[in-house]
Amino acid sequence: MSAGGEQVDWSFLSGRRIIDCSALIPGPYATVLLADLGADVLKVERPQGDLSRFNDRRFSAFNRNKRSVVLDLKTATGRDAFLDLARTADAVVEGFRPGVMDRLGLGWDVLRRVNPGLVMCSISGFGQDGPYAHKPGHDLNFLGLSGFFGVPARADGLVTRPGVRVADLIGGLYAALSLSVALASVERTGVGQHLDVSLTDATAACFAPFTLALPEAAPATSGELVMGDNDVFDTQDGGRLVLAAFEDTSWRLFRTSLAEEFPELRTDEYDDRLTRTRHADAVGALLRTVFQQRPLVWWHDRLSALEHVSGLPWTPLIATPSELLEHPVLHARELFVPTISAEGDLVTQARFPTRFSNGLDTFRSPAPKLGEHDHEPTRW
Repeated sequence: MSAGGEQVDWSFLSGRRIIDCSALIPGPYATVLLADLGADVLKVERPQGDLSRFNDRRFSAFNRNKRSVVLDLKTATGRDAFLDLARTADAVVEGFRPGVMDRLGLGWDVLRRVNPGLVMCSISGFGQDGPYAHKPGHDLNFLGLSGFFGVPARADGLVTRPGVRVADLIGGLYAALSLSVALASVERTGVGQHLDVSLTDATAACFAPFTLALPEAAPATSGELVMGDNDVFDTQDGGRLVLAAFEDTSWRLFRTSLAEEFPELRTDEYDDRLTRTRHADAVGALLRTVFQQRPLVWWHDRLSALEHVSGLPWTPLIATPSELLEHPVLHARELFVPTISAEGDLVTQARFPTRFSNGLDTFRSPAPKLGEHDHEPTRW
């Protein structure tokens, strides 16, 4: 039995059966990516349901194209039903703390005896082994260990907490990639495997090209990534914009084109990249002074004109959902699509962002209601 809606016939993942007994963000994000690409994902929920159901919009975005059954894995009935599903599944995704699946009688050793070709993906905060394996944690803890806060970005040395769950999303992406490769390998070898995805490992690895390139003794306010001309700036009326005048040609164009209105920009002291980086604090202060002298609409017109002349890298800063939905670039790409939520409301979601020339319908079925598919005869 397939998931609701038309399948992605060209996709290797089409019809691959994945049991997802994870909750919240990392596991559901990994499996919704696979579901978008054609996998048949069965969401196994505890009787109380996934805790993220309290936010219908977010839950719907992470669980579209899936089905839901309720199983109490703490009971013999629930365990037996899960094992029945695992016998014909291609993969199992779980997000419990290390050791929980073993205590439930559903660990890797049990599952691979039931189905030797099964791929099991265990997503945890710190990995299945190591000194932190059983330590509790959340996204900010994993991010704190990843090196993220050690990469300077502004001349004031401040690296602030991001608003989105960065580690959860990065871990979900790595899990989806790893699952795709592991499932493909079963086609060739006939043998499954256990994937140990640590959110901390995944996030640290993602940032490693930046964190490991930092000079060990460099102060937090210095380094090639600290730039006064590559930042967010406030305008006179409280608007915000992003300028990324990284190249010398962009900086000189910006400076010389605006020098008549802003005498501060007449100096050629910072016309080369190395000097601007060494004096990031002064360059940033100079630009803050300049941008605060005009409203956002004025800057929009002037910077747009410079962009058309030489490709000056600048963009408005999007801060609200309405701005995001109405921006012409994202609108033209048809990234956001009105669809139906798990509760039956009309909501807007982002499609799978890659465009496939063979076609992909991201929104084949809405996120399921809790236990919506409990009474399907075979569950598959």
